[in-house]
Formats: sequence, structure tokens, C-alpha cells
Amino acid sequence: MSQPTVLIVDDEPDIRELLSMTLEGMDIRPDTAADLAEARRKLLADGHDFCLTDMRLPDGDGLELVQWMQRNAPTVPVAVITAHGNVETAVRALKLGAYDFVSKPVKVKDLRKLVATALKLRKMDEAELVETITHGDGPLLLGSSPAMDQVRSMIAKVARSQAPVHIVGESGTGKELVARLIHESGARAGQPFVPVNCGAIPAELVESELFGHAKGSFTGAAADKEGLIRSAEGGTVLLDEIADLPLATQVKLLRVIQERTVRPVGDTREVPVDVRFLSATHQDLGKLVADGRFREDLYYRINVIELRVPPLRERGDDVLELADYLLGRLAARNEVAKPELTREACRVLEKHRFPGNVRELENTLERALALCEGGRIEADDIQLRGPAAGPPDAEAEIIPPPARAVPAESYINPEDTSLDIKIEDIERAAIVKALEQTRYNKTQAARLLGISFRALRYRIKKLGIE
Repeated sequence: MSQPTVLIVDDEPDIRELLSMTLEGMDIRPDTAADLAEARRKLLADGHDFCLTDMRLPDGDGLELVQWMQRNAPTVPVAVITAHGNVETAVRALKLGAYDFVSKPVKVKDLRKLVATALKLRKMDEAELVETITHGDGPLLLGSSPAMDQVRSMIAKVARSQAPVHIVGESGTGKELVARLIHESGARAGQPFVPVNCGAIPAELVESELFGHAKGSFTGAAADKEGLIRSAEGGTVLLDEIADLPLATQVKLLRVIQERTVRPVGDTREVPVDVRFLSATHQDLGKLVADGRFREDLYYRINVIELRVPPLRERGDDVLELADYLLGRLAARNEVAKPELTREACRVLEKHRFPGNVRELENTLERALALCEGGRIEADDIQLRGPAAGPPDAEAEIIPPPARAVPAESYINPEDTSLDIKIEDIERAAIVKALEQTRYNKTQAARLLGISFRALRYRIKKLGIE
């Protein structure tokens, strides 16, 4: 395998020499340029695997080079050296297409990590990445609509960067799948991908779960815990439903993203961490910022690139393509022959607006598979739940009932004598009853029970109702 080549762009000879020595120690061939004009000439000659540029140059700045490279050397990742603490410049560089940034004074350890990760990027253009996302061996993003073509194109773009990406979309649209594809299409593929549902963690435990804790830092902390962010070292963290994070935690998360260090609860030391942050939510973060319920500085930092996942009702014939794929998967899981969707059944699916999106479609087909006879799914087998038209409640989340309807009372087992078990049985029965009364709308069920939406989601998960 040929020795990789990295172009260093800096007007200070001492800096160029220091960085060159660091790269040579990694068995990388350094090439140097003292200004923009020389850098452009060398990049047009090709043969470079990575570029590292200072911000201040005699004939321009590093951001100009980043923009120029997007047009003239798009397969070469570029990182920018920024002044310490200059977050605004770093964010601008990422928005313009920079792979990543490193702050002055440049630490050898940080530089080694940055270059090693960048060199893992395959020299694939966006069209090749899109083809891999559509027909590759890993998770696939199905659908032939123009809306999904745009999503695949965006995934291919952001996969070649370390910029934080904020994924927006209604519940059930596949935001976690999009995040996983970004991870697996980029330089961190093969490293951990850690999805974190911020709304499912009780407020009093969220900091310990995310950042870890030191032994003895609070009652029950019997040992050190590294936390979910550190468990993704070298890989990617998806902060799903980030809008549910308490404001106090948002402050600490902002510091982690900016400083790339984590301070465990009850500890005085800060631990370096090398992860890429992705976030997702079905809520309007901009509105939450305006209402004072989400920090503007954190929003600015995580929303460097926004990627919108369209709802199923905007995807045209994708509903039938998805239905065919999901039926095949469900049939294989249940070890039965894949049934045929009749024309009338297809019409029913095409007319429905699917407020629960792909997740609702899969649940609908799972019920139809259980009800159909003779290897054919008829229109009557498609038992749709929730509204058939109109946009879903922004705060609502539709969940399916159990595969076979089970009376709420049957969750209580009179043979159990443990008080904890009986309390859980009563709680489970009350939640199931509320969900049934509200047609499985979690927001309305929470109001009916007199608890918060976050508390209801936590109890649903804890009690295994889903």
C-alpha cells in the first residue's frame, strides 16, 4: 500500500516543520505550502490524501481554501487550524465543508487522531456513496421518491465530514437509521455507534448516564462508570430526542462538544473524548429556543448541518415499495410465506397519511399478516389506527397495541405475592388502559394519567409494554 500524503498549508516555517515531523512519525509523507496560491497549485496536481490548513495566510484565509476545495478537490478532506476557543470560526469551517478542525496550540495526540481518522475515508465520490447506501450490504434506506434521493445525497455529503448533524423528522420516519448510515458511510465505520434516547432517561440520572460518574459520587455509585459518550470512543453518539434534555444538562453537553472532554459526575478531572455527535428530534428546536426551553448556544453548535427526513405522506409510491420489503422481513421473521397485497389493499395503504410513518406502516402490516388468509392481504386486513388524514400532533407519538389484544386486567397475576410486583402490575394495567382509551397516543395518555410525557415513556420502557 502506498504511503499517504498530507498537504500542510501554513506561512510559518517552524509550524510546517513541526507538523511535518509529526506526520513522518506516523509513516505519512508531508507536503507543504506557504500560501493559498501554492496550496491550490499542489492540490490540482493531485496525489494528496488529506489537507491541513491554518486560518491566517498571506494571500487569504483557510476558509477560502475550504470553499475552493469543495469545487476543485472534493475527494480530499480538509481540516482547519483555528485559534483556541474560536467556536464561531470552527462552525463556519464545518458548514463550508471542512472535514474537521483542530485548535491552537495543536496537541500532537489530537493531530494524530484527526489525521488517522481522516485517512480512513475512502476516495469515493457522492454518487458511489449514494449507491452503497441504496444497494450496499449494510442498513438500506429504501424508497425511490425524489425526497429520499435528496436524503441519500445529504447522507453522502455529511458522511465525509465530522460536522455535527441535526436530523429532524416526525416520529417513525427513520431518523436513527439515517444516523446509522451517516456513521457507517464515514471514517468512523467499524467503531461504536451509540444511540441514546434522551427522553427515556429520568432527569435525575441523565448526567450520570451520559457523562459517567466517579465511585461514591452519590448514593448507589458503587463503582466508576464511564457513561454513554465515552463508551462511543472513536465512534459516533446519536442524541435522539435531544429536546428532552434538561437545561442544566444542555450546558454540560455544550462544553463536551466544544472542548472534546467529559467530566464524570463527582470527579474533578476532565477526560478527553473522540466521538462524532449526531442529534435528532421530532420537535421544532428553533421554537423551543425562542420559548427559552432549549439553549441557543447548544442549538447553534449541534445544528451545523440540518438533515430533514420526510414523512411517509410526502414520499409518493414509496409506501408500496416499503410495504413489499417489510412484508418480506415480517414473513421471514414469522417463518411463513410472504403474502400478496391485493390491489384494494394497496389502495388503502396509498390513501392513508400514516401519522406514525414507517413505524406505523410496519405495525399495520404485522397485524395484517396475522389476520390474512390464503396468502393474500385484503383491504379488510389493513386495520389502520389513528387519523387517516391531516398532520399528526407535533407532540404525539402513536404506538401499536400488543400483537394480540390483551385485557388490561390480565396483566395482574393474583398468584404473585411480592408487593413490588403487584404495584408494577397495577401500574402496567393503568397505563395500558389509558393507551387504549386514547388510541395509543402517548401525549393524551400521559395527560389522562396525570404524569409527564417523559415519565410515561420511561414507565412504558421499564414495564416492557412496548
